[in-house]
Amino acid sequence: MLNDLKVLELASVLAGPSVGQFFAELGAEVIKIENPKNGGDVTRGWKTADEPTDDRSAYFCSCNWGKKSVALDLTYANDLNVVKKLAAKSDIIIASYKPGDAEKLGVSYTQLNAINPKLIYGQITGYGSDDERVGYDAVIQAEAGFMALNGEHDGPPTKMPVALIDILAAHHLKEALLLALLQRAKTNEGSFVEVSLIQAAVASLANQGTNWLVGKKVPQRQGSAHPNIAPYGESFVTQDSKRVLLAVGSDKQFEELAKILELQVPDHLKVNQQRVVHRKELNKLLAEKIMNINSAKLIKQLHAKKIPAGFIQNLKEVFELPQAIDLLLDTNGVRGVRNFVGNNSESWSKNLLPPPHLGEHTDEVVRSG
Repeated sequence: MLNDLKVLELASVLAGPSVGQFFAELGAEVIKIENPKNGGDVTRGWKTADEPTDDRSAYFCSCNWGKKSVALDLTYANDLNVVKKLAAKSDIIIASYKPGDAEKLGVSYTQLNAINPKLIYGQITGYGSDDERVGYDAVIQAEAGFMALNGEHDGPPTKMPVALIDILAAHHLKEALLLALLQRAKTNEGSFVEVSLIQAAVASLANQGTNWLVGKKVPQRQGSAHPNIAPYGESFVTQDSKRVLLAVGSDKQFEELAKILELQVPDHLKVNQQRVVHRKELNKLLAEKIMNINSAKLIKQLHAKKIPAGFIQNLKEVFELPQAIDLLLDTNGVRGVRNFVGNNSESWSKNLLPPPHLGEHTDEVVRSG
């Protein structure tokens, strides 16, 4: 779909590289610039305690498929000139420098736009161009309210188990870059777009944000339970020790659930808002019923009545799902997951390169440049 698009990635870690992989999956040529002096993208060394990988760690492999790695140190004039030559022929730049660093290195939007007026420059920062603080996902999760919301009521604030803010910021930047491409098609001019981690986080608070802004209630930690719906997010152990999560979104669904469980529902639990108020009582009643039912039988009955429910699964089980198998990447013994999940498979690049070794394509790219 984007086979003629050229993307130059001056980004590291997760947010920016995720955007680079997205464009690679859609057929674009993506060249990733890495500094050999410090070992390239820092995530190459982010390994679990017993991980048996080479310079392509499992973390690195989460967002670097389909790219060519070029090892250059931009503090050297010759290497900087190579990048400028590449920028002159690129459609999009993806950058994630600390504020001021791109200018010092000579690769800011203003500096590269002078070489290529059609260039679209997408930048990810922690707090915006005017704030010098470095943005780290865990800190943003804390500052943007996510940790205050996450965890059990009587437990400490808890970080999400993935770098969720980086991922959200990446999606915002993809949207901004696609809009910039549409605009360029009309004007034949490039543009500068920026996404900050903090704004991407705040924009993603969704109903929890409006629970405060509209409802004037500061949301509190309550485990996996939903602040506005019950039972929604709670899980219960079945007779055969499986844990099933319920996501009952309407009074009609709850009525069907009660029939399946043969539960006599007190009048004050028949309406959602009252179930939210009396959540502890509700959960006790549900737990007593569900613990006496086989999990397979229960799930079958729930699905037959269109009641949202599912097993809590580990990652091994997740990647046995047919929907997950459809997203798997597997090349030369390296496995990964697609970034783009649109159902138009004709958009996907069928010959995606595996995550590159540091500098694997330097000679090839420099010669062709």
